Amino acid sequence: MLMSYAKYMPVQAAKFARTDAGLASALRVSVMRLSRRLRHERGDDWLTPNQLAVLGTLERHGSLVIGELAALEKVQPPSMTRTVSCMVEVGLVQRQQHRTDGRQVVVGLTGHGHAVVLESRRRKEAWLNHALAELTADERRILRDAAPILERLSQA
Repeated sequence: MLMSYAKYMPVQAAKFARTDAGLASALRVSVMRLSRRLRHERGDDWLTPNQLAVLGTLERHGSLVIGELAALEKVQPPSMTRTVSCMVEVGLVQRQQHRTDGRQVVVGLTGHGHAVVLESRRRKEAWLNHALAELTADERRILRDAAPILERLSQA
C-alpha cells in the first residue's frame, strides 16, 4: 500500500520509505520540516515552542494544576514551574490557589494568552490551508487518511 503513495512523495523520500526504517527516517525529516515551517508562520517568535505548547494545552483543557500540565506536556513539574513563571511575567497565564488543596497552584490562560493562541493558530492554519489547496484531491485524501495515524503516533 505504501508504494501506491510513492508518486506523491519526492523521489528521495519514496526511495527510503520502502522499509520500516526508511519510513521512520522519511517521516522524521518531513514532520520536522513541516513543524519548522509552521513555527515560522505563527508570527510570535518571542515565545518558545514550549511556551506555545503550554498555551495550546491550557486552551484545550482549561485551567490545570502544574503536575497535570507537566504530565500533558511530558516534562517534569520543576521545568513546568519555570516555564509558567516566565509566562506569568509576560501576562500569558495566571496562577491561582487550588479551591480545595492549598498546596497546589492552578494555572490558567489570561485574555492576552488566549488571544495569542488564537492568532498563532489562525496564521498557521491559513498557511496550511493555502498549502493544502496546492495539492491534488488524491493527495488531500491520503493526508485525511493519515491524519488520525499521525495523531496516534504523536501520543505514543
